[in-house]
Amino acid sequence: MISESRAMTSLDNPLDSLPTPSERRIALRVTPAAERALRAGHPWLFEAAIQTQSHAGQPGDLAVIFDRKGRFLAVGLYDPASPIRVRVLQAGRPATIDTAWFRAQIQAADAVRAPLRQTDTTGYRIIHGENDGLPGLVLDRYDDTLVLKLYTPAWIVHLRSLVSALETDLPAQRLVLRLSRAAQAREDSLHGLHDGLILRGPALDGPVLFQENGLRFEADPFHGQKTGFFLDQRENRARVEKLAGGRTVLNAFAYTGGFSLYAARGGARSVTSLDISRPALDATARNFGLNLGHPAVAATRHEQIVGDAFDELARLNAQRRRFDMVILDPPAFAKTEAEAARALGAYVRLTRLGVAVLRPGGVLVQASCSSRVDADAFFQAINRAAAAAGRPLREIERTGHALDHPVRFREGAYLKCLFATAE
Repeated sequence: MISESRAMTSLDNPLDSLPTPSERRIALRVTPAAERALRAGHPWLFEAAIQTQSHAGQPGDLAVIFDRKGRFLAVGLYDPASPIRVRVLQAGRPATIDTAWFRAQIQAADAVRAPLRQTDTTGYRIIHGENDGLPGLVLDRYDDTLVLKLYTPAWIVHLRSLVSALETDLPAQRLVLRLSRAAQAREDSLHGLHDGLILRGPALDGPVLFQENGLRFEADPFHGQKTGFFLDQRENRARVEKLAGGRTVLNAFAYTGGFSLYAARGGARSVTSLDISRPALDATARNFGLNLGHPAVAATRHEQIVGDAFDELARLNAQRRRFDMVILDPPAFAKTEAEAARALGAYVRLTRLGVAVLRPGGVLVQASCSSRVDADAFFQAINRAAAAAGRPLREIERTGHALDHPVRFREGAYLKCLFATAE
């Protein structure tokens, strides 16, 4: 349940007290390397790349970037407390950043998702940050609820224009604001806004419900991971469904049971959901309950294990339990470049634990959402680890991003997943 104080936030217009964006633009000159990157379409300008700056700025000021000859390069959101000093909105030619500009970006992003609206899916990402031209911002739909997540306070002073554009082009019953941990830490730049604030629409007294490929799920837009659900794995979950028929399935790092439920509808004989969070597994049970109208879901034996995945996989192996499909979808092991090597080591260990409980000929599904870990290095590490464990893999498929999570620059690629059988 949402607390009374949180529910009350929807009674007033929280955007009325926000300041308006400054009309004074910050002029920047940058290094030759930054010029090349911006011309190539990179959406970030780092602090170290700035050579001259006209004046100090506040979060959300518009910064205009010029090349060494004084020609326009780009305009973007300035953030004086972030190493990403400018998040680029428009490059190549000048533009007025206003409600009309936001509407054009939103319409273009929404058009990319048009195929999803022809399916029985009502939960998907509408705006994928830099990859849809709105850096530092994501927008997810859960049926009639939109969840807007900001990764920089630079968006705060532009929220009135942005929300106005959303109301025109993406009407919904409710709009919820989420803030990244980094953004929440900068309370002085939030102008009274906070994580979980309802920007538009009625209060919410529980999870929201949505459909994904005909399956019903709940999402908690206030406390859930990301904006309430891992929407980026939708297509991989559908692949699991096609492979799960007649199998015993172990879903490690199950969270709220997305992969588990798809496996059940695919005809799995049994599904074991493993996660360290009891509340997440409680949500998994509720999601199964929402879908008992599917005969295959109702017929599947569903077991839940609460515990650390590494420890529990070792315990299952010690008990000589074996599965026909093992799904390993851990959280990001590397959030910085310095953590990449350690993350690969964790993936190797996880692979060894996974294949140890996988029957010969069984299917291994292993994913990574660590953008700092290169896809080729990830796939090679998995294959080497399985081979070293005496369980060489025969790859079925390597997958990446779904259409609602497009990739338009190198750092935007984070999701990779391997489907393989083990000897």
